[in-house]
Amino acid sequence: MSGFSVNARQPFRIVFAGTPEFAAQHLDALLLANRSIVGVFTQPDKPGKRGRTPVASPVKQLCVKREIPYSQPPAMDAATITALDALQPDLMVVVAYGHKLPKRVLDLPRFGCINVHASLLPRWRGAAPIARAIQAGDEETGVTIMRMDEGWDSGDILHTASCTIGEQDTAASLQEKLSALGQSALNHSIDLLQSGSLAAIPQPAKNSTYAHKLSKDEAAIDWSQSAKQIHRDIRAYIPNPVAHTWLESLRVRIWQAEIADVVTESAHPGEVVAIDKQGIFVRCGAGTLKLLKVQLPIGKGAILNPRDLLNARRDLFLPGSRLRSSDIDP
Repeated sequence: MSGFSVNARQPFRIVFAGTPEFAAQHLDALLLANRSIVGVFTQPDKPGKRGRTPVASPVKQLCVKREIPYSQPPAMDAATITALDALQPDLMVVVAYGHKLPKRVLDLPRFGCINVHASLLPRWRGAAPIARAIQAGDEETGVTIMRMDEGWDSGDILHTASCTIGEQDTAASLQEKLSALGQSALNHSIDLLQSGSLAAIPQPAKNSTYAHKLSKDEAAIDWSQSAKQIHRDIRAYIPNPVAHTWLESLRVRIWQAEIADVVTESAHPGEVVAIDKQGIFVRCGAGTLKLLKVQLPIGKGAILNPRDLLNARRDLFLPGSRLRSSDIDP
């Protein structure tokens, strides 16, 4: 165990680096705590759909609203590092920035760079820790405040906070839980760091796991898996990329489901065994899943519950219909 040798009387000059909503919530928490934010780095605006206006990151939007200076470099190049150095930061806080920081940046702030990671490290290092924890059936997760090094989420642990994963938690709902934990843990860690009482614990290499980035292809439901696993996958892919299946030529997105307490052993995986106002019952490799909210590529693409679906398209999801992993499955 090691500690930071710090006892600063003046508030830290903090540079923040982050991009999505999860990051913006942490930046807002620092501002509400009256931290001295001297600069912010965030990703460049994303191209708008169908030639529309480019979309600013949630962090940039917050900076504009709060009149905080920000920068959007496409990479941490020499010019960006020079600009960062000119800010004379005591500390850099990184939350889902989207760029890997080179050693020159890690060494630049007086007291280094710290990161808020949405898992209990060393479990689920990497880009998608929230979704992977749900997929794996983890009952507990949390946030880790980490001193950054040159590896992928491998730095010393400064502080952790944990929470349970509910049976109906989605990646979206769990992210909100973890954001609240992270905001509190981040401010607490900065207070401890400034007082010189923050201990750093090296991460154990044993039992580390990696959370690979989610892809659209993996969100295709494999009905040969158990209802329990498919239910986890559906929850893990909300709000993005959203689990999907194919009904003939229709790509159906599934927004909510639950495990059904019914026996359908005579049906094949992916077969619709019943539909009523309570749900669409689908046989899985083991067990049955009840679909509660689906989205069809028809009209405005509204998300429909079974009652609305029966009223709008009673011809779909008839018993005996087969759901498939792709539009070319037999």
